Amino acid sequence: MSELKKIREKKNLTQEELAGKSGISVRTIQRIEAGTEPKGYTLKTLAAALDIAEKDLLIPETLAEDNVVEEVIAVENKEVYNFTLIKIINISSLPFSWFPIANFLVPIIIMLFTKEKNSIVKQIISLQIFLAVICPIIFMIVAFLKLGKESVLLTMIVLTLTNIFIILRNAYELDKKNSLYFKLNFSFL
Repeated sequence: MSELKKIREKKNLTQEELAGKSGISVRTIQRIEAGTEPKGYTLKTLAAALDIAEKDLLIPETLAEDNVVEEVIAVENKEVYNFTLIKIINISSLPFSWFPIANFLVPIIIMLFTKEKNSIVKQIISLQIFLAVICPIIFMIVAFLKLGKESVLLTMIVLTLTNIFIILRNAYELDKKNSLYFKLNFSFL
C-alpha cells in the first residue's frame, strides 16, 4: 500500500475529497497510490493538503530495499532472474558430479538453450568449471604419491561427495535466499 493511501485513509478522506482539498486531479492521486512517487509541485501540494511533511509521502528506503519478489522473478542490478530455471541449471550438474569434465557441460547447454545468462548462472557454471580443473589435479597428485589403491579410491569418493555437497548446498540457498552459498570471486564466463 502506498504512503499516500495510508495517510489519506488515516485522515478518513476519499480520493475525490483529497483532490478537491489539494487541487490535484483524482487520476494523479490514483497513480501515486498505485506506486508512482510524487515529485515537485504535486509532492508539496499533497503534503500541504494533508498537513504532513513531504518525506512522509515518499516510500521509506528500508521498505523499498526489503521489497523482494519471491521465486520466479527478482530484479537486482537490472538483471531479471528466473529462479526456477536457475535451480534446474544448478541441479543439472548432479548426475555428472562424479565425472569432472561433464559436470559443467549440461548446465552450459541448458544456459545456451534457455538464454538464461545472468550472473548467478555464470557463477554456478564457473564453480563447476573450477571443480573440473581442481579435482583431476588433486586426484593426480594422490595417484603420483603412490599411497595405495585405497587412497586413490577414497580421494575419488571425497571429491565426488564434495561436489555433490556444493551443488545441494547451493540448491538449498537458492531455494531459501535466492543466492548462492558457494561462489567464486571471479567468473570463467
